[in-house]
Amino acid sequence: MTEIAIDDLRTIYPAPHERVIAKARPTLDVHSAKFIGLSPFCVLASSGPDGTVDASPRGGGVGFVRVASPTELQMPDRPGNNRIDTFQNLLTGSGYVQLIFFVPGIDDTLRVSGTARLIKDDALMASMEEFGKLPRAVLSITVTEAYFHCGKALMRSKLWSPKVQVKRSVMPSISEMVHDQTKLGEPVGQAEIDAAYRQQL
Repeated sequence: MTEIAIDDLRTIYPAPHERVIAKARPTLDVHSAKFIGLSPFCVLASSGPDGTVDASPRGGGVGFVRVASPTELQMPDRPGNNRIDTFQNLLTGSGYVQLIFFVPGIDDTLRVSGTARLIKDDALMASMEEFGKLPRAVLSITVTEAYFHCGKALMRSKLWSPKVQVKRSVMPSISEMVHDQTKLGEPVGQAEIDAAYRQQL
């Protein structure tokens, strides 16, 4: 086994095409704004002061992340596990984040980088009510770069194909798995979890 070093990379990978570099934009254009408006799901990555990285799934109704301007996104914070890893990273680290937006049925994804701050604004939060609940805070992201990522990874994975979907029953519920790992609490079956989640959205 040979460990690859930085100087080895360009002997393995050819230089990217000029268009791959040029497609990175400093602001959101009409296409990226439309894509975000169609997206019900993204992954939000942040890093802490010690260099550790957190990646967190975020979801809501279609277009739950608001394009406030070509340089600002607004993401409502919905109930989760209360670990608040992302927010602790933002408030103690660089504040730099990256998001990858997904649109069901489209293999391309959109990557957006920027700096974030956590805000509370009553009027803004009221305008973001969803599932009968207000967000607890809003993540305001100042965009520094945005570009579309090719669909090869999603095509390889067949992510949107019903043929690769597995039955939920092939895995224990998350409660049962965490109970096995921690021996804390009481294990709860998937039907009970689904019912609880619907009330907590």
